[in-house]
Amino acid sequence: MITGEVKNKIDRLWDVFASSGLVNPLEVIEQITYLMFIRDLDDADNKRAKDSALLGLSFKSIFSGEVTIGERTIEGSQLKWSVFKDFPADKMYTIMQEWVFPFIKTLHSDKDSAYSKYMDDAIFKLPTPLVLSKVVDLLDEIYKIMNEMQSSDARGDVYEYLLSKINQSGRNGQFRTPRHIIRMMVELMDPSSDEMICDPACGTSGFLVAAAEYLKETKKEEIFYNKEKKEHYMSHMFYGYDMDRTMLRIGAMNMMTHGIENPFIEYRDSLSDQNMDKDKYSLILANPPFKGSLDYESVSNDLLKVCKTKKTELLFLNLFLRMLRIGGRCACIVPDGVLFGSSKAHKTIRKEIVDNNKLEAVISMPSGVFKPYAGVSTAILIFTKTENGGTDNVWFYDMTADGLSLDDKRSEVKENDIPDIIERFKHLDKEVDRKRTEKSFMVSKKEIEDNDYDLSINKYKEVVYEKVEYPATSEILANLRSIEAEISKEMDELEKLLNK
Repeated sequence: MITGEVKNKIDRLWDVFASSGLVNPLEVIEQITYLMFIRDLDDADNKRAKDSALLGLSFKSIFSGEVTIGERTIEGSQLKWSVFKDFPADKMYTIMQEWVFPFIKTLHSDKDSAYSKYMDDAIFKLPTPLVLSKVVDLLDEIYKIMNEMQSSDARGDVYEYLLSKINQSGRNGQFRTPRHIIRMMVELMDPSSDEMICDPACGTSGFLVAAAEYLKETKKEEIFYNKEKKEHYMSHMFYGYDMDRTMLRIGAMNMMTHGIENPFIEYRDSLSDQNMDKDKYSLILANPPFKGSLDYESVSNDLLKVCKTKKTELLFLNLFLRMLRIGGRCACIVPDGVLFGSSKAHKTIRKEIVDNNKLEAVISMPSGVFKPYAGVSTAILIFTKTENGGTDNVWFYDMTADGLSLDDKRSEVKENDIPDIIERFKHLDKEVDRKRTEKSFMVSKKEIEDNDYDLSINKYKEVVYEKVEYPATSEILANLRSIEAEISKEMDELEKLLNK
């Protein structure tokens, strides 16, 4: 858990950027990401040098000798964080702007540098030497505290706190799904050590990070004491795609700071012909864009064949089915309109999931979950790709509380359905006989078919209305007369007092 001291340092770091005119939270995190990468290059290089010396192996530092950028040459050691941080502010600024940033863009050919491919279009935006000097000093202080912390995931916690600034800023907050909702979805899916996990609209890689953390907590020995499984976890388990290069850089660093050495985070328009993935992944976790309408020309023909629509939320559902292998599972967030929309496209995709695959659960979430940035009502769909049916009974859950208030403040409250949702989903056999008046219950495939594949919980939930007994009309009138007489009496007394 991140300490108050680290939070204070990060808040001070954020204030330095704000006072210099950099207020876009994504730009701030991007610049911090670059600087963390530059510092990590130095640390990693020093570690490899020590390890090689211990093992008696030869080692050539990426900072050794002279480095050539264009037609200019500089001593490579000056590009090391541990060296240039002690330079005067003006010289450090020049080194960073004219040498270090161009240098990290040349590292893409270095196969040992897993980070470098995300830095090839890095732009240095810190405006003055003084700002850079303050930021470098604060980052060193943060790293010092992280190194002293006992937590094995201090880096990950620090980066999560940085990402929370996107939410707090009120700008671009839509990029982040609340972390506790992500964690709930991961726990519901209970990923195994041999999964291939994908988020085709990954943003800051929140779902992939949560899946990695869950596996680290629950299957640590199985993965990290097995060479092949560890290699799979580090390099072949996690896949994320996005169309925003800033988000890709932040998402990639988020994965790396949580210990994933070589995640496959790539620029890709998932809905276009650019995405050729088919029958590939065993698990998809996603919160795809809701509000959007695309031109048919920009959408893959494979997706349009199944469901001709311009709505991104429907196209992504179709995409998930295509990308999953047989037996692959999906947990995704959809707007409520997907559940009951009456258009041909809405009905087609719901019918495809229910009839030709296995729909397991529909978890209805309250509209306040995404506040203060959006008040849209959403649900979580959980299904398995079979291409041969399999839907029998569908589990519905009416979530009314997620542990936080459902207003714009989103402060902690006692009411929280999440533990109950996870527990009940793991024991669906006990849900069969629950009544429709309860929070969760089963609905047969036949009933869903008869209701035109409507998946909204209100279609099936039974509401018990309490009978309220009202007094007789004559009694109400008598009470009103009595009150009127009392008021008249009081008015008379008040008038007498005023006339004295």
